[in-house]
Amino acid sequence: MRLYFKPVWFDSLGAKSSCTWVETPDVKIIIDPGIAVMQPSFPASMVKKIWWVEMGSGEIKKACREAEILIITHYHYDHYFPEDLDIYKGKIVIAKNPNEYINDSQRVRALEFYEKIFRKYGKVELEKVAKEAEVKEYPNPMLELKISSKKDFGDYNKRRLELLKLGYRFFEKMVKEWNKEKKIPEVEFKDIKIRWADGAEFKFGKTRIKFTKPLFHGIEFSRVGWVVSVIIEYKNEKLFYSSDLNGPLIEDYAQLIIDENPDILILDGPATYMIPYTLNLINFRRAVENAKKIIKKVESKVILYDHHLPRERKFRERTREVWEMGKRLDKKVLTVAEFLGKMPVVLTL
Repeated sequence: MRLYFKPVWFDSLGAKSSCTWVETPDVKIIIDPGIAVMQPSFPASMVKKIWWVEMGSGEIKKACREAEILIITHYHYDHYFPEDLDIYKGKIVIAKNPNEYINDSQRVRALEFYEKIFRKYGKVELEKVAKEAEVKEYPNPMLELKISSKKDFGDYNKRRLELLKLGYRFFEKMVKEWNKEKKIPEVEFKDIKIRWADGAEFKFGKTRIKFTKPLFHGIEFSRVGWVVSVIIEYKNEKLFYSSDLNGPLIEDYAQLIIDENPDILILDGPATYMIPYTLNLINFRRAVENAKKIIKKVESKVILYDHHLPRERKFRERTREVWEMGKRLDKKVLTVAEFLGKMPVVLTL
């Protein structure tokens, strides 16, 4: 066996999730063990929605029992279990750093989560072992986005500049919060080991698990927060898991994926069900063009294009160019349901 992967549960199966199993001869990994009920606009009854969550939860927890490493890319409920602490027993947990590059809501969720973890597995109150706040300088994230910062948006340029200025104010506000809060430490208790993922790399035998620096959850200065993407390598095989890049919406993130050139790409798509409310048509076009560019340039054997997308019936129609690009280039671009030989749930309703 070499690098083996299996999607455990994804949106196309009826509940919000992008939980993925990855296995090499060295280690068994679960990425993002979480699940959440579909949004109110999803065309199914609440009974069905809850049933899919229960089905998915069962599959995810069963997979977690077999895994040795659990990865949490950010603190949204469809990416981690905040209450079912037993799944973390005996595991190495590699998680998004909750101390920086995080918005207020996810910081609160992470704090509550680690308070429970420290109490359960360390028999200690987090407050007693938290590290003192430290002041740190954080550069403007736009400085690293060389492609998107130079992109010409035509008539939208003026409005975009205004939004970026507002976004940077939001970022400065977050920096003040990060600098005044006590720090949740990495720990190793008898039955759990916790390490922060951001920009880190871990080796288990011949298996390398690499994490990106914190990336925006969607557009530049997204108020939703930050995520880390995951790259897993074994010998000459590579898997890239995007987490919630929403397309990706940002051109530099598309180039990051192209540069990694994975054999297996697990790519989340734009939330088409939010058009035109929290996803305007200009940014939606960015996501489509970025996905097309990725499909054209990577040599991936399999591209799973799923999370966020199959939450409304017109997702395939709205992203038609992406699927057509895959077909034209004879590349396997599939929802997880299709990868498993099924029809996406939303298309059966």
